[in-house]
Amino acid sequence: MEFIKGFTYGWMSRKGEFGKKEAKESMRLLKDRTNTEYAIISLAALQDGAHTTEVDYTGDHMVSDDELIEMIHYAKSLDMKVILKPTVNCKDGTWRAHINFFDIDVPCEPKWKDWFKSYTEYQLHYAKIAQQTNCEMLIIGCEMVQTERRDQEWRALIDDVRNVYKGPITYNTDKYQEGNVHWWDALDVISSSGYYPIDDWDQQLDRIEEIIKPYNKPFFFAEAGCPSRSNSPFVPNDWNLEGEIDMEAQANYYKVMFEKTKKRDWVKGFGLWDWKALLHDEKDAVQNDEYAVFGKPAEKEIKEYYATK
Repeated sequence: MEFIKGFTYGWMSRKGEFGKKEAKESMRLLKDRTNTEYAIISLAALQDGAHTTEVDYTGDHMVSDDELIEMIHYAKSLDMKVILKPTVNCKDGTWRAHINFFDIDVPCEPKWKDWFKSYTEYQLHYAKIAQQTNCEMLIIGCEMVQTERRDQEWRALIDDVRNVYKGPITYNTDKYQEGNVHWWDALDVISSSGYYPIDDWDQQLDRIEEIIKPYNKPFFFAEAGCPSRSNSPFVPNDWNLEGEIDMEAQANYYKVMFEKTKKRDWVKGFGLWDWKALLHDEKDAVQNDEYAVFGKPAEKEIKEYYATK
């Protein structure tokens, strides 16, 4: 597998937003300003809570199919490659890692079989679009920690997706959870979220390498990044962590992450987090303490690194 110079694009975009000229300009800027070659278009379906079984991918919280297809074609017109990543959020704010049900069915309680039925329908809908538009990869889930023990259901979902989409498939497990997924053998690529403390990369890379080695499959960090806050490099996964706006802290995190991972030839790329479809004004970057890198020093670190790969 070639090195994935990737960036997550369009997370939480709503109906109509991909159709705006600003969204296409954002995609163009993503390529020009970061040397990104893979746009990882990430979609956020909704379910009411962590213990409900209906996944809604048809409401105004999602870009329309036509918008999505047009954006994929536009990215490809820029000579970019596209990875499609349909994932899910809970309306009540519960993190998707906590989606969970009883392992033994109980009458009147929500059940795994109903959730997987709805989630599989969701994945198949976008697998068809990925096939139709020749997407280079499909990511069939993200950081759904409590679901990962459901080995048989995930294998069945993967089989169903393969009947529709003929490209490589991966699943994006959460940080520290690489050893929690025992169905990597059913996938083509192993991926996880690389939100590791700036001073702990060596230890975590050693750990991950031992876990993935028996599978003999390519690996990349489907997510990785850090907010531009003073304390965030040590807890980069905490988007609510309080801290002063600190552009250099974010840039240094990227610098260290790239230095540590480039020594490991088994790390085959990144899907950095994240690049909005509708960007903030560049002059306002100094006021932005989020993961976004547009107009910040971290943007230059990424551009320089991707230029060398």
